[in-house]
Amino acid sequence: MLEIRRLILLRELAVRGTIAAVAEALNFTPSAVSQQLSQLERETGTQLLRKAGRRVQLTPQAEVLVASVGEVLDTLERAEARLQAAATRVTGRVRVAVFQSAALAFMPATLRAMALRHPDVRVEMVQREPEEALRETWARDFDMVIAEQYPAHAAPHHPGLDRRDLTTDAIRLALPSEPLSLHPVASLDDARHMPWVMEPRGAASRHFAEQVCRRAGFEPDVRYETADLQAHMRLVESGNAVALIPDLVWAGRSTSCRLLELSESPRRTIFTAQRLAGAASPAARAFRDILQETVEASPAAGSGPSGRQGPGDPSGRQRPDDHDPFTAGDRDA
Repeated sequence: MLEIRRLILLRELAVRGTIAAVAEALNFTPSAVSQQLSQLERETGTQLLRKAGRRVQLTPQAEVLVASVGEVLDTLERAEARLQAAATRVTGRVRVAVFQSAALAFMPATLRAMALRHPDVRVEMVQREPEEALRETWARDFDMVIAEQYPAHAAPHHPGLDRRDLTTDAIRLALPSEPLSLHPVASLDDARHMPWVMEPRGAASRHFAEQVCRRAGFEPDVRYETADLQAHMRLVESGNAVALIPDLVWAGRSTSCRLLELSESPRRTIFTAQRLAGAASPAARAFRDILQETVEASPAAGSGPSGRQGPGDPSGRQRPDDHDPFTAGDRDA
């Protein structure tokens, strides 16, 4: 009989790429991981790893084992969920990865409702960038992820994850209340000579914002880079930059910014994903249901912030999703 703990180490190597990363994730030393994998090779009588420069690669035989380990772990996760479902109370732990604006807009009310209605469930929340969080949920570091997808920029797909859309929010051009130049700004094209703040390269929001500007015929002057959208807000409100900001970022607060609707009326999609193997978990199901209730009851994603709206929609109301040429073609992505 093969040792399951060593098989899990092999799968972790397939997921994380290096022995050092496996050791860090599982609080082992790299030498301990190497020793256990060497022992697994002796148990199987098969070469499982081969050197490729400074790294190691899995052999085809190792890939067969990794696939089987994934099936075993899925079976164990389903068995645990069924056991929890047989209890008279909802108990257990839910580990959630969430991006910043959703954490601020939705998590406080969701956590409060969970504590009141299901006090025996422990919810743990970690802020993560969506692409990283989706992979880590697939890798079993988290039970669920709350992620985002920008128009024409499909979020990564991982096998065995169940995705459900929560809501959408409009993305608008945020401008300081006091103009940065002598020329009035009434459209995206008018902002071509202004300094911009964006997330670092590689972020979906950065790719989206750059593409919007390029389709308008200019390359944005990105003087400020930060993944913190709260910092984006401050830089715009203080008159130092302009930015493309989703409405959810403004949830629960007013702003002095002028918000201009873009001609395409793009919308960002916010969704949850969890492993199908854990879908029967009463604790995870309760959290997902309460999160959905919170989103539906919250004005955060259903209307723009209070403040100065752009000429495209002075009331701040968002256009219906059916008129969005971006998300209409991206819903199945």
